[in-house]
Amino acid sequence: MADLLNQVITPALRQRYKGRIRYWCSDERRVGLLTVQHRKLTGFGVQPSGTIQWQFLYRWLYAVVEPLTGASWIVEFSHLDSCCFEGFLHRFAAQFPDELHLIQVDNAAAHTAHSLTIPDNVILIFQPPYCPEVNPIERVWRELKRDLAWVHFDNI
Repeated sequence: MADLLNQVITPALRQRYKGRIRYWCSDERRVGLLTVQHRKLTGFGVQPSGTIQWQFLYRWLYAVVEPLTGASWIVEFSHLDSCCFEGFLHRFAAQFPDELHLIQVDNAAAHTAHSLTIPDNVILIFQPPYCPEVNPIERVWRELKRDLAWVHFDNI
């Protein structure tokens, strides 16, 4: 991994950002009105029950988490595609302009689109295919799902 980072982060980049390099993990999650069904504590042999809302209205949360510090940054978009991902990257880069950001992403089509324009202070690092367990942000989504379980909302 160190060899890969030395290839990606050239001495010119190190000098330009004066060692201010941050590592982030990124992913997207759909959230909306459809009820998140999760386990419930019940008696042995008792089937858990709950009311379910079937409206399929949703938004996409684009997020990055820095595992070292726990810092996070989240933006809401209407859909998931390369245009929204590009907008997310540019807004993120503008928020932290004086640092070089290494962002771990999966191999989703939105992340690998040929038309994608990546900001100068962002470098995408692709995780191995079909390995969501290597991305720490998946734990954040799991906790979010647990907090939203069986909650009903009036509108999006």
